Amino acid sequence: MGKEKNARRVADNEAMAKLRMLRTSPQKLNLVAGMIRGKKVDKALTDLTFSKRRISGDVKKCLQSAIANAENNHNLDVDELIVAEAWVGKNMTMKRGRPRARGRFGKILKPFSELTIIVRQVEEQA
Repeated sequence: MGKEKNARRVADNEAMAKLRMLRTSPQKLNLVAGMIRGKKVDKALTDLTFSKRRISGDVKKCLQSAIANAENNHNLDVDELIVAEAWVGKNMTMKRGRPRARGRFGKILKPFSELTIIVRQVEEQA
C-alpha cells in the first residue's frame, strides 16, 4: 500500500534547483542568469564569484544547490555538468509609497523574483 512514486520533472541526466522570493527585479536577475546559461558549471561558478552584481551571490548558491542535487540525488558526474537552462520568473511585488507634494502619493514597487537552474550531464567529446 502507499502512494506511487512521482515521475521525475527533469530527464535522467539532469538535476534542478529552484530559488524563490529573491529581492530583485526579474530583469536584473535575468542578466545574471544569462551570464551562466550554456556554460560548464566550474566556469559559471567562477563567473558568479567575480561578478559585481549584488544578486550574483544568491544565483551562485542556487547553482551550487543544483550541483549538489546532481551529485547526491541523481549520481551524476560533477565534472561533466553544464548549465542547461536558467530561467527567471516574477514573484510578488510589495507596494510601498511616499508622500509627495500637493497631496499626491509616489508609488514605490519592490519586486521579487524566482530562479530555476537545470544542470545536465554531457559526455565530453574526445
